[in-house]
Amino acid sequence: MPIFQGNPDYAHDSNSCLGVLITNLGTPDAPTTSAVRKYLAEFLWDPRVVEIPRPIWWLILHGFVLRTRPSKSVHAYEKVWTEEGSPLLVISKQQCVALQSELGKNYSGNIKVELAMRYGQPSIRSALDVLRSHHVTRLLVLPLYPQYSASTTASTFDAIAEYFMKLRWLPEMRMVNHYGSELAYIDACAQQLQNFWQLNKRSQKLLFSFHGLPIRYLLQGDPYHCECHQTARLIAEKLNLKDEEWELAFQSRFGKAKWLQPYIEKRLEALPDEGVKTIDVFCPGFSADCIETLEEIDMQDREIFLKNGGQNFNYIPALNAESFHVQALVKIILKHISGWPADASSLNKSETKLAIKERAIQLGAKQ
Repeated sequence: MPIFQGNPDYAHDSNSCLGVLITNLGTPDAPTTSAVRKYLAEFLWDPRVVEIPRPIWWLILHGFVLRTRPSKSVHAYEKVWTEEGSPLLVISKQQCVALQSELGKNYSGNIKVELAMRYGQPSIRSALDVLRSHHVTRLLVLPLYPQYSASTTASTFDAIAEYFMKLRWLPEMRMVNHYGSELAYIDACAQQLQNFWQLNKRSQKLLFSFHGLPIRYLLQGDPYHCECHQTARLIAEKLNLKDEEWELAFQSRFGKAKWLQPYIEKRLEALPDEGVKTIDVFCPGFSADCIETLEEIDMQDREIFLKNGGQNFNYIPALNAESFHVQALVKIILKHISGWPADASSLNKSETKLAIKERAIQLGAKQ
C-alpha cells in the first residue's frame, strides 16, 4: 500500500479550480447529552485548546469533565436549537452559499467554496475531500475567527496540515490568519451597529464582548488579547464613540485558571451601580451567532445585568449572513488570492488521456 495517497484518475487536461475553505469552531450534531459529550471530547482534547500535559488532562477530561459538563451544557444547546438545527451550522451554511454566489460574480476562473467545522461535522477532512474532487490546485483557507489565536486559527492549520501529510500531491495554499483590523470588516461591524440603533434606542454604553482565553496564553505570546482591543477600538473610532461610551470585556471562562479580564459578568454586575442602566452588547469576535452569544450573552448575562439594577439590555446580533458581511468577506478573500500566478495545470489541454498514458508507458510505466 502506498505511503501517500495519490489521485490515479487525474488527467492533465482536467479543469483546475481555486478552492476556498471557510471554517468555524463546530457544534454538536444534536442537543443531546451523548452528542454534546462526543463534541466536547474532540474539542477539549485538542492540545491547542487545553495546554495541559496529556496524561494529566486525559484523567481530568475523562474522569470528571466529560462525566459532568455534557449534561449541563445540553440545556444551553436546547435553548438555542432551531428546527433547522444548530444556529452556528445553519448560519455558516448560509454564509457558504452566499460566498459561492458572490465570488462567482467577482472571480473569472473556476472557484469552489466549501464549509468545514474544526470539531464535529462537516469535518475539515470531508470538506477537503470535496475540494479535491473538484481538482482544486490552489487553496485559500479562511477561518472565520477575526482575531488570531493559537487555540482557534492555529488549530485549524493543524487539522489541515494533518490531512495533507498523507497526500502525494498538494495544492498551493494560502491562509488568512486574521482579519479583525481589515477596513471591510470594521465597516461591516459598524454598519450592523448603526442598523440596530436606527431601529432601537441607543443605550448608555456599548460593551464589546470577546471570547476569553487563559491569561497565560497572552503571557506566552498569543496576540489574541491585543487584536481584540484593536478591533474594538477601530469600531469605536468608526462610530465616533467617546471613550466613556464603550468598553471591552471577555466571556466564556472555563476552569479555575485566571482568564483574560475584565470578565463580562463582573462588569454587568457593577455597571448599574456606576450609573449605566441601559447597555448594548456586541460580539465582534464571533462571525455567526452560536451558543456563546445566544444563550450565554443574550440569556445568562442579560439576567445578571437586570438582576443587579439594569433597566434595559440589548444583544446586537453577530454579522451572520448579512449581505454587507458577505461582501466584506469577499473583499478579504479577493485580497488574499490576488497576484496568484496562473495555474500551470490549465496548460497542454490538447493532450488527451490516451496520449498521456502512452507517453507514460514510453517512459517505463507498467500498463
